[in-house]
Amino acid sequence: MLEIKEVKTKADMRKFVDFPFRLYKGERNYVPSFRSDEIGMLDPAKNPSLADCSVRCWLAYKDGKLAGRVAGIIQKKYNSISGRKCIRFSRFDCIDDQSVANALLAEVERYGRAEGMDTMHGPWGFNDQDREGLLTYGFDRRATYATNYNYEYYEKLVRAAGFADESEWLEYDFVIPEKTDERIARIADRLKDKFHVREVADTGPMRKLIPVYGRRALAMVNEAYASLDCYVPVEGKIADAVLDQFATVINTRYFSLLVNEKDEVVGMAVMLPSLCEAIQKSKGRMTPLGILRLLRAIKRPKELEMALIAVRPDYQKTGINSLMISRIMSNLIADGIEKVESNPELVTNTAVQSQWTTLEKNVIKRRKCFIKSIAESAALSEAAAADADA
Repeated sequence: MLEIKEVKTKADMRKFVDFPFRLYKGERNYVPSFRSDEIGMLDPAKNPSLADCSVRCWLAYKDGKLAGRVAGIIQKKYNSISGRKCIRFSRFDCIDDQSVANALLAEVERYGRAEGMDTMHGPWGFNDQDREGLLTYGFDRRATYATNYNYEYYEKLVRAAGFADESEWLEYDFVIPEKTDERIARIADRLKDKFHVREVADTGPMRKLIPVYGRRALAMVNEAYASLDCYVPVEGKIADAVLDQFATVINTRYFSLLVNEKDEVVGMAVMLPSLCEAIQKSKGRMTPLGILRLLRAIKRPKELEMALIAVRPDYQKTGINSLMISRIMSNLIADGIEKVESNPELVTNTAVQSQWTTLEKNVIKRRKCFIKSIAESAALSEAAAADADA
């Protein structure tokens, strides 16, 4: 017996948030989201993304036992910018059972068609600060804080539900050199003079830099990333939330912000301390002990995650990315950082991939999003119903 139940109550939401902890119990590579963030997902007061999105969530029960979950998100800003009519599936987790996967994804499809959507794709989140993509390679590697971990059978379930490939990302392990490459440092110095850019990350702590440059930096990132698959600009309250997080977790030694002679932001690179071990130990809970673990991870990191690197379009292919990389690499070598891992980079985003040519790296993970025409599904369903009536 299979039952699909929409999340309507606080008790349902707790079950929705807790299900992955049960599904991945004992899986050392699973890194949870913060429970408090997920619990507030349907609350406009706690989730600023709801200003641009509508969302519904469902739970699947098989033989009376919780067996899966999924969310359906209509990203109105993305649809307006792109001219598409898409619904996203997100927070997809379930046991290895095709009937459960089909039933959950069918609920998202029905919701999308009822709202006039003709395309369903995912896993995408509310925006690019949310987790996205299904892991398809690298199941023996721990997730980063910004990425999902899932079991190997997920891809089989999604494909069997009628989805095809849409987007693909690569994730890298960087080889940390024993010493700074003096050649790159010399090139960086020449580029500073040639393009009249200066580094401002040295001029103060993040709490002082953000009020001056924060909004301008995110606007530059929006411009640099505008052409990426399904990108949604970071603006408004979402931008405020991102900047609040930056102020909390960024160490300026692993951060670079370049401005030109007009004090315009032209480049930004961010590496974040890995919070994975602290979050795993606390099981995503913000208890006093959990907060202490996070503060220790931020203050004395041994592992870093490359969060982003962006260069304003008119400064791309100038080489100024080497300024940012040189600065950060010099500091992490001096600080004895043991591991640096990238977050997902689109296979099609050759501009970003080319920025790492000076560093040795290895592909350690791949992830994909999948897509399906639900307009066609609707037409087939209507034809089948007409045949049955006849």
